[in-house]
Parts: sequence; structure tokens; C-alpha cells
Amino acid sequence: MSDRTATAARSRTSAVVFVGVSIGNFLVLLDTSILNVALPDVQADLGASAGQLPWAATAYTITFAGLLLAAGAISDRVGSVRLYRWSLIGFAVLSLCCAAAPSMAALIGGRALLGVAAACLVPSSVALLAGQYADPRERAKAIGLWAALTSSGLLLGPILGGILVELGGWRWIFLVNPPIALVAMWLVHRLVNAPAARARAVDGPGIVLSVLTLTSLTLGLIEGGTGGWSRPLPWVILAVSAVLGVGLAVAERRAPFPVIPPQLMSRPDLRGSIVAAAVATLVFYGVLYAVTLWLQFERDLTPLQAGLTFIPMTLPMCVLPIFTGRMVAAWGARRVILGGLMFDVLAGLLLIMVAGNSSLAWIVPAEIALVLACTTVIPAATADIAVHAPADVAGAAQGVLNAGRQAGSALGVAILGPLTSLPQIGGVMAVLSVLTVLLVVIGRPRSVGAGA
Repeated sequence: MSDRTATAARSRTSAVVFVGVSIGNFLVLLDTSILNVALPDVQADLGASAGQLPWAATAYTITFAGLLLAAGAISDRVGSVRLYRWSLIGFAVLSLCCAAAPSMAALIGGRALLGVAAACLVPSSVALLAGQYADPRERAKAIGLWAALTSSGLLLGPILGGILVELGGWRWIFLVNPPIALVAMWLVHRLVNAPAARARAVDGPGIVLSVLTLTSLTLGLIEGGTGGWSRPLPWVILAVSAVLGVGLAVAERRAPFPVIPPQLMSRPDLRGSIVAAAVATLVFYGVLYAVTLWLQFERDLTPLQAGLTFIPMTLPMCVLPIFTGRMVAAWGARRVILGGLMFDVLAGLLLIMVAGNSSLAWIVPAEIALVLACTTVIPAATADIAVHAPADVAGAAQGVLNAGRQAGSALGVAILGPLTSLPQIGGVMAVLSVLTVLLVVIGRPRSVGAGA
């Protein structure tokens, strides 16, 4: 075989693997939003209470966020190919279980387990993709394209979900996952598993305490938002969450390999980037969830009509992340993050002005501002962490960033989901964004060349 033929064969293999691993991450993001438009149908079919409904969405993101940090270490131990394949199988089987769920409790449990499979898919897919490109520049381009393509799953979720609910009901939403997973399995079936020689230790207590802290915090917020804050129950749950959070901090100080590296959190600038990415995700997912329900419950739109209202966000979501890298290089991550957060403030102010009988066209500018914020803050924060995190915890730093984003999505549903009007939603998101701007500004300034 000539060198040219061998190079062409490697290129074809890399392209096939690229598609295969992109499909897996596409599934992960698709399932974060595809159920939103179906929740009224779920409530009618399974008799879910107002307090149970948000858990169908957040159970997935809580386990996803909590186990994402451990999944990278697991991928190192068992090999990325093996973990990716088993995670795809698990995702397909668990999707069938969710489709057959006889009760709300079964659906919530199935979604939680689906989050476990999602947490394992992400780091293994990134490892597989990186392994196909020896040239760092080609690798960076591939990962950037992978992120842009797979992020389309987030906004295609409401549209595809609306179509499937109209065709056959909410259970069809989960039946779309198995065939997609099988296609991804076939595309990567020739890859050979190669476990890493060195495997990172897993901080078991840190993982457990982080999941329990996030779960109790989400539960307390949902209880207060749906049942009222005058009852003692939500405050008791939040107090338990605070105690667990203190326990997590103590455990992390004593752990030999803490899941949240202290070198990372002791830096105000990096801490600000992580919080900014988490809040941008909180606002994005929370608004996506809350507005989807508002359109159906308050404006009597069908699931398909509600999903179609998010079309204006789709193209910017797929394209803008590619240009964010250039903006970070020109202006620095910190400035891009601050600019993106101001778009979240603008989106909140626009939603405040939407009255109950206003034309739905008023929502479009808020949607555009929201997607501009998401597609600038998150890539800029990712770049900031990648460049400025201490070298000995670079991988763990990206894990903390991604886990923070997923935690933000769960908290977004918990905080914004119970709100019943767009002005309320807009007011809360504007306040959260302004507070985050202040946190980023307070972080230690750096020179322009260092990403100020």
C-alpha cells in the first residue's frame, strides 16, 4: 500500500470515527431538552404532580453532573473504546426502559440512570476523537467542529420532541435513541480498545457528597417553588444541602486526589470563569424548560408549535462557537465572558417586557440574546480554563467546568421552572447574570495578552 493510499485510508477512518463519536455526544445533548415539550403529555398520562414534573428533567442532569468527574478516570481504567460502546448500549436499553415506564417514579429513575450513561459517553467520546488526530491543530479543529455539530442536539430537542409527541405521544421520544445509538456503535466497531497505562484515582466520597449536595439543593428549590416557601420542608432540605456542602468541602481538603482541585478553586479568576459557565448554562436550560411549559400551559400551544418557537436559536447555536475562539484570541476570555453575560441580562430585560397577551414574536429577540450569551460565555470559559489552569490539574479542571455546567442545568430547571410568567423568569435571570458579572469583575485581572 502506497503512502498516499494509507493516508487516504486513515482519513476515511478518522471521518467515520468523527461521525460515530459525534452521534454519541449528540444523543447526550438531545436528551437534555427533548423531553421538555412532552412534559404536559407525561403529566396527563402518568398523573404527575407539579413537584414531580421537574424531576423528569433534572434527574438526568444531576447524575450526569455528579458522575462526569469520575467518568474520565473510569475511561482511563477500562479504555475509552470499551466505555463508549457499553455506554451506548446502556443508553439504548435505558431509553427503552424510560419509554415503557409505568409510573412517574419509574420514569424519574430511568432518567437518572440515563444520566449515568451520558456521563460516561462524554469523556470517552472526547478521548476517541482526540486519538484520531496526531496534529494538535487538526485535533483542535475536529473538537471545535464536534462541539458545534453536537450542540445542535440541544435545540433540535424541542423541535424533534414536538414532532414525536404529535405523532404518537411522549413515549416515542425515548424510542428515537436506540436506533441512533446503534448507528454510532456500527461506526466505531472497528476501533481497538487501549486502556491507559496510568489511571487516576477516583475520589469516591467527593463524588457521593457532590451528588447528594446537588440533589438536595435541587429538591429544596423545587419544593419551595412548587409548594410555597412558607412551609418548613424546603428550608429543612436546603439546610441538609448546606450541611452536605460543608461535608464535601471538608472531605475534599482531606482527599489525596480531590474531585475538585484546590489549586483551581483558590484562583478567583478561574473560579469566576467556572461560575460564569455554570450560570450561563443555568439560565439557558432554565429558560428553555420554563418557556416551553409556559407556551403550552399559558398560551395553549401544541408540543410541536412550542418546539418550533426555538428555531431562531438553532443556527446561531451551531455556528457561533466556531467564531468565539477568534474573539477570545483577539480580546481575551474575560472580556468575552463579560460581554456574553450582558447578553443574558438583555434577554432577561426583554422577557420582563413580555405581557401575557403579547405576540410571541416578542420572545424571538430574547431567544437570540440568550443563545448569543450561551455561545460566547461557555466556549470562552472553556478556553480560559484550558490556558490558565495549573498544568497538573488541567484535565480535572475541564471536568469541574463541565460538571458545573450540568449542575447549572439542573438548578436552572429548579429555579426558573416553577415560575409562571415570563416577567418573573426574566427578572430572576437578569439578577443572576448581574451578580455573575460582578463576580467575574472581582476576579483578579490579568494582562490582555493573558486573556484579560
